[in-house]
Amino acid sequence: MGEPEPDGPHRGWWEQTGALAPLILQLAVGVAAVVAPIVLTLSIVPFRSQVPSATVALGLAVLVSLLAAVGTRVTAVIAAVTAAVCFDIAFTQPYGSLVISHPQDVETTALLLVGGLIVGQLSARNRRNRKRVVRQSDDLARIQAIAELMAAGAEPEHVVEAIAHEMHDLLGLRECRFETSLPDRPGPAIDRNGNVSWGRLWWGVDTLGLPGKEISIEVEHDRRRLGRYVLTAEPGTRVRHDQLVAAATLADQAGAALGAGHPYVTLAHS
Repeated sequence: MGEPEPDGPHRGWWEQTGALAPLILQLAVGVAAVVAPIVLTLSIVPFRSQVPSATVALGLAVLVSLLAAVGTRVTAVIAAVTAAVCFDIAFTQPYGSLVISHPQDVETTALLLVGGLIVGQLSARNRRNRKRVVRQSDDLARIQAIAELMAAGAEPEHVVEAIAHEMHDLLGLRECRFETSLPDRPGPAIDRNGNVSWGRLWWGVDTLGLPGKEISIEVEHDRRRLGRYVLTAEPGTRVRHDQLVAAATLADQAGAALGAGHPYVTLAHS
């Protein structure tokens, strides 16, 4: 039997701890970006006469790569600069100074710094690409779940309700409902390309987030209007463009499920 889930005030404490975990991790990596190269350098200094400087530079480069893999661009830059400074002070003559007397040591220090910066940028880009793939997989899973529901012969009303639930979770909405009526007055809407417009104006979702007013996504089949999803979000809710495209695709699935019939139902999920 699993451990009971915390409730009451303890649940809030656990949720806050979970939300702070990424921030704590990045803070720890930032501290390590400064401390780790210093510790590694100090541990090798007693053997300075026995260890080639190129080997030391390689070891610091590996350390910078590891820190870049788990940190951000900023932590990667910090780690690369710290490693280069440590190498300069401890392993280039005159020792204990930022002055470098041998041209070869200048090249090694420069390569260590530039290499660390490049690795940091590449690692950050790879992490961003991996996150994008994961997000797209999640969006595709929602669309696939609705397709499987339709293939299993679910009633159109059930499909429409399931799509309202998926949109609610996908976009972090306060409420999502399906209506067959037209809006009382023109308001913000999401088109099939995932763009948000308000009348003749394009709404800058990237900078402004979602509007605080009710947002419509039209549901059509064979160019015939069947209804709309009405989305209510907290003003400024941040969403990605690919999430809006996924929401529009879900609306298309609702149109396919409803077919040529008019659904005289109002379904809500909040």
